[in-house]
Amino acid sequence: MFNLRVGVATVAALAALAACGGTEQAADKPAADGPRVLKLWHYEGADSAMGKAWAEAVKQFEATHPNVTVKFEEKAFEQIRQSAGMILNSDEAPDVMEYNKGNATAGLLSKQGLLTDLTPEVTKRGWDKLLSPSIQTTARYDERGVMGAGKWYGVPNYAEYVMVYYNKDAFKKAGVEVPTTYEEFTAALDTFVKAGTTPIAVGGAEYPAQQIFYQLALSKAQRSWVDAFQLYKGKVDFKGPEFRYAADTFADWVKKGYVEADSAAIKAEDMGVSFIGGKYPILVSGSWWYGRFVSDVKDFEWGSFLWPGNTMSAGSSGNVWVVPENAKNKDLAYDFIDITMKKDIQNLLGNSGGIPVAADTAAITDEKSKELIENFNRLSASDGLAFYPDWPAPGYYDVLVAGVQNLINGTKTPDAVLDEIAAPYAENLADIGN
Repeated sequence: MFNLRVGVATVAALAALAACGGTEQAADKPAADGPRVLKLWHYEGADSAMGKAWAEAVKQFEATHPNVTVKFEEKAFEQIRQSAGMILNSDEAPDVMEYNKGNATAGLLSKQGLLTDLTPEVTKRGWDKLLSPSIQTTARYDERGVMGAGKWYGVPNYAEYVMVYYNKDAFKKAGVEVPTTYEEFTAALDTFVKAGTTPIAVGGAEYPAQQIFYQLALSKAQRSWVDAFQLYKGKVDFKGPEFRYAADTFADWVKKGYVEADSAAIKAEDMGVSFIGGKYPILVSGSWWYGRFVSDVKDFEWGSFLWPGNTMSAGSSGNVWVVPENAKNKDLAYDFIDITMKKDIQNLLGNSGGIPVAADTAAITDEKSKELIENFNRLSASDGLAFYPDWPAPGYYDVLVAGVQNLINGTKTPDAVLDEIAAPYAENLADIGN
């Protein structure tokens, strides 16, 4: 879902337009047949699974689109999240970009008229045939900007979920087995604390801490609660057993030493680097870290497992490709998206530590990648994808970051934090007429 590195790279390819390989041109192609530019934004690092797959997609695009220059700009997740609305409402909008999925992000932009309706292209190119119903949830939004129904405003080409990464060497040294139940999990955390080690790397300044908070809530939740919270199919009691348990338990975990008391100021990147450096034996976050750990962890063996005891986990399709309404080269954007859905690109993504949505499963040969994909398939097959806690309302990401920071710092009681996160949710429901 997120890679926070910032960089800028430009890739160019020049040749004759006749070699386009028979790609059908969209109705909104500019009349000029001269040199053109496809402006591409995403926030995946070059060493991530998605970064590797999309770099290959750029090469294939260049080969089939002579006379087109691909201008790629890698943005930070926070950079796009905070400024997307303003940028897309200007003539500086890219032609195609990666954007976070969900009501508060892609849904909000679709409601504001800033994204192109991709439904005709989805049907024409058969993207809907490649994506399972659960993956399609985050691609479609109704007139309220609520996901799960309506027009296609995004196209996901990978999936993701939250898991527990662990340092196998540290577990072995502490005599800790991989836990299969929640009780075994907390017993393992206690073992590390007694040995003088804080077990969980946490980034409280950004998204990771709220994912732990949500995993705790999901340990007490049913699908009906998730649908009520995420899709507005019922009322959510923020003082009910789900969020009550999450808030009380997270605060308790800080007191017990499972989580550093000063982690409220730690960013996601610094959290990941601390795990890579062997400082913490456990990191709870998404599959988007997988390729990074494959590349960067050199000094110990590591693995992953699903949150013990839960039937559901934070997870969904990956972020989506969107085409801004103000994009100047929509036909090229559609062609690029189409290439990222092809089997060879999907297979590369799968063998690089990502979770493809349209790969040939027999072509996934990397053992770690197989483990990653098998765990995702277990969640998906059991209807275990519960989306992410910051999705329901615009601005909710910041609300949850602040709320969980208060739990870490102890500056507010769990009860006060629940009030704090309930109010904006209720305001959003009123705004959309629910």
